[in-house]
Amino acid sequence: MLLKDHKDLKAAITAIPEKEKDKLLLRLIAKDKVLTEHLHFKLLEDESDLEERHQLLKQEIDESVEMLDGMRKATSKDALLIFRKLNGRVNHHYKVTKDLNTEAELRLYLLKNIPAGYNESVLSPLAKFNDRLKTYFLRTTLALYKKYQKLHEDLQYDQKEEFNIVLKKLEKHDLTKAASELGLPKEV
Repeated sequence: MLLKDHKDLKAAITAIPEKEKDKLLLRLIAKDKVLTEHLHFKLLEDESDLEERHQLLKQEIDESVEMLDGMRKATSKDALLIFRKLNGRVNHHYKVTKDLNTEAELRLYLLKNIPAGYNESVLSPLAKFNDRLKTYFLRTTLALYKKYQKLHEDLQYDQKEEFNIVLKKLEKHDLTKAASELGLPKEV
């Protein structure tokens, strides 16, 4: 049921006394954690808080990649699990802050630092995870490229060098053909 389809309901809601409307609104907001966090950010935080969130998430990426590198026998399965978790954290950051610039920076930072593939044997049971890791890396890069194109020219220029590093990483892991089929350039 969409509110725009029921104009009589919309009119009834606007006619509710303010005190009762506030109670209903607070009950509604409490049911959605992301909405609650977004409203907190929008109403009670400022630019310094955005920068702090950005730095904390960057630090979390660094620590996770360092942990992955420190594993004695890290596999593509381990990398994929960490990659998905961190990508979800970046998604959550965007849902809360609605800041496209920091989202693009964080995703670019993640793609630049996370491994894109491992040299596992085709006969290894982990080979399927290596393929999944490469596919996930490629799809994340494509999604970022689409957002990158929507950024302001100045922001594109600032992130151009790092984005090219990610595109070279695709080439290094034999994903150039798949990348070009998806419409990713060799260089931005």
